Formats: sequence, C-alpha cells, structure tokens
Amino acid sequence: MLGETYAYWYLRKQGYIFVARNYTLPGFKGEIDLVGYDGKTLVFVEVRTRTILEDLPALPELSITREKQHVVVRTARRFLAERHVGECPCRFDVTADVTAMDNCPGQPPVVRLHKDAFSPQV
Repeated sequence: MLGETYAYWYLRKQGYIFVARNYTLPGFKGEIDLVGYDGKTLVFVEVRTRTILEDLPALPELSITREKQHVVVRTARRFLAERHVGECPCRFDVTADVTAMDNCPGQPPVVRLHKDAFSPQV
C-alpha cells in the first residue's frame, strides 16, 4: 500500500487525475491499483514495489507476467463497462517503486514510470 501511495502522488505531480484506486468487482478476480486520466487518455496503472538489498537487485516492472497483464486488461474492460465510459483512448502504465534499503535508509522510494507498458491484446 505504501508503494501505491508514493506512485499516486508521483503521478499526480505528473498531471494525472485519478478516478479510482484499488478498483475491484465483487466475485471477480482482479484489481487495478490506480485508474486516472493523463490528459484525455484513460490510464490503468499497475504499481509494483520492491526493496532492493545491496547484493540483490530487483526490477519490479519485470514481475508483471502475461497472466497478470491479462487479468488487468480484463478488469479494465469491466471498469469501462461498469462506468459506461464511451470512446476514449486508453493505455496501461506500470510504475516501479524501488526502495534501496541498505543505501538510503529513511528515504522515499525511487518511482519509475513506464507509459504504455503493455497492450490490451495480451
């Protein structure tokens, strides 16, 4: 949750306007961490957080499997139907929040944004 909060505020500073956080549907597998607009584009954001130890590098953005992408896309389609969103451009972004535990204690994580990280045709 802390990683999502950092990502939320980071993206707000980038101009995103959010309409949902932790979007889920009852009885439906899947969650979208953040949903918002970047200009006129509706963006579904998957947030990944990892702690990096000095000798164990980790790339959180690589932890999004094809199966996870499929679940996010399916959930996004449900979001669009439930909210009666008309024609508008959509994309899937990934934020990677990385905390270097040994190098910078007490420092906020570094947030990396990957716009259009995967396609809805997974």
